Amino acid sequence: MQFEFTAFARATEGRGASRRLRRGGRAPGIVYGGIAAPQPIEVDHNALVHALRNEAFHSSILTMKLDGTAQQVLLRDVQMHPFRHEVLHVDFQRVEENRKIHIKVPLHFTHAEDSPAAKTTDAIISHVLTELDVSCLPKDLPQFIEVNLSALAVGQSIHVSDLTLPPGVAAVARGPVSPVVATAVIPRIIVEVEEAPPTEEAVPTEEGVVAGEAAAGEKEPEEGGDKAEKAPEKPGKPDKGAERTEKAGGKEKK
Repeated sequence: MQFEFTAFARATEGRGASRRLRRGGRAPGIVYGGIAAPQPIEVDHNALVHALRNEAFHSSILTMKLDGTAQQVLLRDVQMHPFRHEVLHVDFQRVEENRKIHIKVPLHFTHAEDSPAAKTTDAIISHVLTELDVSCLPKDLPQFIEVNLSALAVGQSIHVSDLTLPPGVAAVARGPVSPVVATAVIPRIIVEVEEAPPTEEAVPTEEGVVAGEAAAGEKEPEEGGDKAEKAPEKPGKPDKGAERTEKAGGKEKK
């Protein structure tokens, strides 16, 4: 897939000039590399955002038209706004036909459903790497590298050394051990047993029940007696009939 875009020379630099460019619908950038000096540029912001959504745009040789001339470049870096979908700055590198380039190429995983790990068990196939550092000439640069998972079994892994790379493409090694690309493992289920909290009221034994009943029986009379002793005697109201009789008797004596 061929990608072509138009860039314009940028005469002003600095934060203020970059903000004015972004308000005008342009994204500031720079192109460097090769025998020419670095050149500040600006590109159409919406067209750049649309191109960045394509995975191949990040790992392909791009044709940039600048000042009426076409040159081959690679996308090297994109600075995005922290929370707005806005490109703050973009970097391109010039490409020479006879000089090898070092770039990251995306990995495409295929035939996972045909692997023994997926067919016979409930294993999970984990993609440890999603892109690979490669070195090659610009004409040999692949847009992606395919990782065939059809032979992956449980407990096995696919390393970088197991990949079939296109002709002229070499993986960039960063140590003596070949990195793991994908692996198949069965997840472990960890069951946590929660201890029941102790109840507030303990269940009494038979001896405790008998002792409690006996103690309750002993306390009941005492409590009743205390109440009887403590209760004051209320003076009874005089009988009205008796008062009348006494008064009548008194009159008779007089």
